[in-house]
Amino acid sequence: MKAAEIEAALRAALAPTQLVVQDDSALHAGHAGAREGGHFSVTICSERFAGLGRVARHRLVYHALGPLVPAGIHALAIDARAPNET
Repeated sequence: MKAAEIEAALRAALAPTQLVVQDDSALHAGHAGAREGGHFSVTICSERFAGLGRVARHRLVYHALGPLVPAGIHALAIDARAPNET
């Protein structure tokens, strides 16, 4: 799994105004779950998050990533904000 794949899926689904996807996998080398997929951090700002709570925003991100999650994402840290919250 590559950060670019995550970025492309999020851009297509959520039209973010800001998006940073970071591969944190190297920080977790040797971790028991590291062999199951990568560790990533996502900072995303999208109009789609306006009026939604944290759980609903995270659901949108996971929905956007769909099949990528079981195909190589072991851990995902999400910072999802609406444009007026940045």
